[in-house]
Amino acid sequence: MKENSTPFIPFPPNIEGGFFVKREKRFLAHVILADGSRAIAHCPNTGSMRSCLLEGAPVLLARSDNPSRKYNLSWLAIQINGTWIGIDTILPNKLAKLAVAEGFIEPLGLFDCVESEKFIAPGSRIDLVASSAVAKKCYIEVKNVTLVEGETARFPDAVTERGRKHLLELERKVAEGERAAMIYLVQRGDAARFRPADDIDPAYGEALRRAAKTGVEVYALLCEVSPEGVRAKGLLPVDLGG
Repeated sequence: MKENSTPFIPFPPNIEGGFFVKREKRFLAHVILADGSRAIAHCPNTGSMRSCLLEGAPVLLARSDNPSRKYNLSWLAIQINGTWIGIDTILPNKLAKLAVAEGFIEPLGLFDCVESEKFIAPGSRIDLVASSAVAKKCYIEVKNVTLVEGETARFPDAVTERGRKHLLELERKVAEGERAAMIYLVQRGDAARFRPADDIDPAYGEALRRAAKTGVEVYALLCEVSPEGVRAKGLLPVDLGG
């Protein structure tokens, strides 16, 4: 790991505060701005966002000056019980890429190159491919985690067939003699451990345990969210249960 390296993705400089009112059609969030006016912001998260939809909770919003956008506000984070939670599902891939490239996830090792969104089969893309002149390639999927209950970060927050397919793709890479890893990026700083949410999607939990037994590496990366951005803090203990 690079000395004093702490992977960080900053939020845009034009951040505004507000308060959450309600979510609509998954892609929209109704908010009250600091001046008391109401607005609609784009929601960059199509998941269930379980535990992240508290009416009246503070939110962080980014304003765009792009005249072609229908909604010029983007919802970035919400504060629940004093903890900021990042809800942007694009940011985790960027932060995970930075963490892998800088060797912040030490068990993964060091790589010369980390590439995003690589096709590994017809119609099948993977989030990250890390390569080195002296080591195997590592194929990496990244999942955004916003659900924390009792200091336990949990994934998924809704049934995800797509997530199970990603695990199967990683298993196939291991069977081909390659390395493969899952990174669960926890976009909030109040978790002490990671477990699959078997009560929400038992099939996903079973698929994750099977993948781990076949050699897929599993990491949970804890992050701190603030009005400045999202910073990686370190790895959480992973308990796959079973």
